[in-house]
Amino acid sequence: MQNVKGIGLRIVCCLALLGLGVLASAGSEARAQGAAVLANTDCVKCHAQQPKEIEANGAAHKTQIGCQDCHTGHRPSSPNNIPQCSMCHDGQEHFKLQGCTGCHNPHSPLQIVLKGDLKAPCLTCHDTQNAQLEANPSKHTTFACNFCHAERHGVIPECVQCHKPHSEQMTQGDCGKCHQAHQPLVVTYGADTPNASCGACHTTAFQLLAASKYKHRDVTCVTCHQDKHKTVPQCSDCHGLPHAEGIHKKFPKCGDCHNIAHDLNK
Repeated sequence: MQNVKGIGLRIVCCLALLGLGVLASAGSEARAQGAAVLANTDCVKCHAQQPKEIEANGAAHKTQIGCQDCHTGHRPSSPNNIPQCSMCHDGQEHFKLQGCTGCHNPHSPLQIVLKGDLKAPCLTCHDTQNAQLEANPSKHTTFACNFCHAERHGVIPECVQCHKPHSEQMTQGDCGKCHQAHQPLVVTYGADTPNASCGACHTTAFQLLAASKYKHRDVTCVTCHQDKHKTVPQCSDCHGLPHAEGIHKKFPKCGDCHNIAHDLNK
């Protein structure tokens, strides 16, 4: 009889333990299910600043992903819930750089803050500008990118912040007509460039031409000095060989008789 009671007691204990195990398992499953259904709105209950940043300037981090796509766990159960940017961003030279958060806040990723002297990181994206700087060396080539593009990504400064205009009449809008910031010494200009723009630098030639009594006075600088700065044409490009062959043999240089193009002797 005692053996039967002992066996019965053991069965009861086993059933009780089994029941606790089932309850524990159910609790674990419930907790797992609870973690799975967390929404961004749950994160907001504790984290106020980051959701505000996402809402204001989240870009694709707002429209294409949620908090848990990056923060796959939470402390203390997850020892480090701050992901590496390379978890999603790869396949480009720029994404190989270290220290992403030095420029990017992941909750406003396109509001890029530039600190220190930056050049190599910028050129992993802006390769066209780098090619121009390297192919056409100037003082601009020696500067850090954020010397001009200061403090915040996308800032395009005015040339006149550093450079004095060639004349009092010139404004910022005139600079780009001849100069490009990443190859400033490659001077190009359109066919509609007025003589006054050229005269801002070439004062003597401009004044001589303006005072001339002859037809060159009515010709724009860019008619003769076409396409590229410092182009010096031959008189024969326009005039051919207007005199008798003997005269051209005796005086092979037009300037021997006609002086210079900006101050002609008829």
